[in-house]
Amino acid sequence: MTPGRTDVTELRVRLEELATPSRVFVASGRFTEPDPDLPELAVRIRALLAETAADGAWRRFLPGYVPPPVPEICAALEPLEAAEAVPFLTTLATVDLIWPSHRHRPADAAARAADRVVALLGPEGSWWTNHDASCGAVNGLTPLFDSLLAGTDGRRYALALQIADD
Repeated sequence: MTPGRTDVTELRVRLEELATPSRVFVASGRFTEPDPDLPELAVRIRALLAETAADGAWRRFLPGYVPPPVPEICAALEPLEAAEAVPFLTTLATVDLIWPSHRHRPADAAARAADRVVALLGPEGSWWTNHDASCGAVNGLTPLFDSLLAGTDGRRYALALQIADD
């Protein structure tokens, strides 16, 4: 196994530690395009949204749902400082969007996995979310409640999406 493949495998394994069946969905991998940027990341986000909508638990809530086009996904994303990525990812994996007192994962285990995911993408990694921290708004990507964190180091990407319905 090459070192690059090992990093992609570990990224996948650590993200899977943050996933919860039918609630927190994750994806990771290596870009195939030369010089990937936000549009290429949005393509991966769109694929994760489609996968989520096809999940048996969500299909009935999202009949006919088609993920937004790539330009709309790009417009919905806000940059997140790298220092905020670990706490944001930890919260996304642990705290339910509708019932904040409900926990999907133990916070300490999620924090360790989130810390490793962020470390794998490195200090120069860029992070994006559909939350506007300056005003508290969420740029929804589905007709339901959703929270997304997407990161990339320009070679690899990591995505985490929590979805909920009231």
